[in-house]
Amino acid sequence: MAVVELEALTKRFGEAIALDGLTLTIPHGSLVCLLGPSGCGKTTTLRLVAGFADPDGGTIKVGGRIVSEPGRSLPPERRRMSMIFQSYALWPHMTIADNVGYGLKLRKLDRADRDKRVKVMLDVAHLGNLAERYPHELSGGQQQRVALARALVVEPETLLLDEPLSNLDANLREEMRFEIRRLHDAYKYTTIYVTHDQSEAMTTADTIVVMNHGRVEQVGSPEDIYQQPCSEFVARFIGGTNILRGRADGAGIADCGAISLRCGAGDTAASGDIAVSIRPHDVGIAAAGDDPVAPNAAMGRVLRQAYLGAQRDYLVSLADDQQVRVITPMQVNIPVGDSVRLSFPPEHCRALVA
Repeated sequence: MAVVELEALTKRFGEAIALDGLTLTIPHGSLVCLLGPSGCGKTTTLRLVAGFADPDGGTIKVGGRIVSEPGRSLPPERRRMSMIFQSYALWPHMTIADNVGYGLKLRKLDRADRDKRVKVMLDVAHLGNLAERYPHELSGGQQQRVALARALVVEPETLLLDEPLSNLDANLREEMRFEIRRLHDAYKYTTIYVTHDQSEAMTTADTIVVMNHGRVEQVGSPEDIYQQPCSEFVARFIGGTNILRGRADGAGIADCGAISLRCGAGDTAASGDIAVSIRPHDVGIAAAGDDPVAPNAAMGRVLRQAYLGAQRDYLVSLADDQQVRVITPMQVNIPVGDSVRLSFPPEHCRALVA
């Protein structure tokens, strides 16, 4: 059972702290995405798990055995792991079949067994008809599938992926997200996937680990992370949000200057300084009328409108110069400069302690 356990993991580079007491358990057979901005420590975590770097503190266990701790570290080739990097790292002079079977050749499997396993893996990765081609004859998405097949054919206990789709264009990235998920569902290896792209994480992961400044900010399913962010950082990083700052009265009401908001989610019992998060697509917008402003509503003026095909993206200024982003169906077409009424449904207003 390849349960990966990171306990109080610390790593420094000179004075800089890359990991600060990170503790995390990755269950056997799950696909976990380490998600966060550049410099948050996610790639450092992956390198420590792979054995390419040694921790300054803490331990790494795989299947209950310690593979890394200060002063003692199992070499990468003895960890039963496969790692896929940003570059595909395919041998240009080898055919696709030879690239996929290279790890088996190093393990000295006999030719018949090697050929059988390579054929099965090529078929699983939808590469069977490309076996005798060379890497330069394949598209970027096909090369990435070769890299995945090569990593999986050796039957690792743990699969590590370091931003594997960053070199692909937008359409291929979307295609390969589902391909990675399909292959994971087929083989159920314990998988740790590093990315800064929230769409990749939401599409592929069983569990998302949001990292910030070398620490774990929040762990949860994609739905939990998106719908119930525990902090302003998570709310902003996952999906984008509006943050309105104010003072809470401890009864779910936040005075945010130009608007008073009843919050139906989050830390509604908080008092004092507070931040209220509401997603742009949850904010209602309509042309200003003569009716009095209702609770959880405010008047504003359109500063910007962007047409995005199926949607329109608005930026609206409130009376106190706070700005709110609103995303609507493309049929809602309000010119720049017009006065509007914004509504903030209480069930979508999430109170976060500032």
